[in-house]
Amino acid sequence: MSEKSKTAKKRRVLLKLSGEGLMGDREFGLDTQTISRIANEIKVVQSLGVQLCLVIGGGNIFRGVEAASQGLERGTADYMGMLATVINALALQGALESSGIHTRVLSAIPMATVCEPYIRRRAARHMEKGRVVIFAAGTGSPYFTTDTAAALRAVEMDCEILLKATQVDGVYSADPLKDSSAIRYDRLSYREVLAKDLRVMDASAVSLCRENKIPILVFSLHSEGEFAKVLLNSGTYTVISDED
Repeated sequence: MSEKSKTAKKRRVLLKLSGEGLMGDREFGLDTQTISRIANEIKVVQSLGVQLCLVIGGGNIFRGVEAASQGLERGTADYMGMLATVINALALQGALESSGIHTRVLSAIPMATVCEPYIRRRAARHMEKGRVVIFAAGTGSPYFTTDTAAALRAVEMDCEILLKATQVDGVYSADPLKDSSAIRYDRLSYREVLAKDLRVMDASAVSLCRENKIPILVFSLHSEGEFAKVLLNSGTYTVISDED
């Protein structure tokens, strides 16, 4: 059976991308080849009949928490980080549109000149029409991470799963890039993630998914074709869900 003839079992999903994942081998900013590869992976997933929305971080451009730790007022730093996510969202929109994928960027901070304001029903309608929706500017409020924004949007959009693309192929007991003895988990409960303080996502994001019974699938952003494989129940990833 060819890849295109397969059908993903999930109807609507949210993909959380880190801003750092857009850097490629760069130390800062955006790598166009990496963005194009991600756009192609999204195109493959959409061809499987999936309604797709995304949340992208802004750490490749500006990290509000780090700036706040260096003396910048936290609320201002967080708003600056939100603006960085809009830049990333527009960059990915451009790559997707170049690939023939109709895409809409919806920002929690209104900026009508460059994108649409976030309206829940409008976002759902875009997906129903086969458009990829990118949610930018986090929740629109300071003191919340883009992980929490991803969990919130997944709930609001009635997504069946939340996928988090990371630097490694799942959840580990420690950073495997720094600790060779780190243990990889195939499956975890929400409670275990919180109790072990695994920090794959912040506690509020995990709790929100737990309360609304949205499984979290963690996989590698750098493994080509892995996004589609995960949705087809193959590939390598960690599942975070209820204990049962």
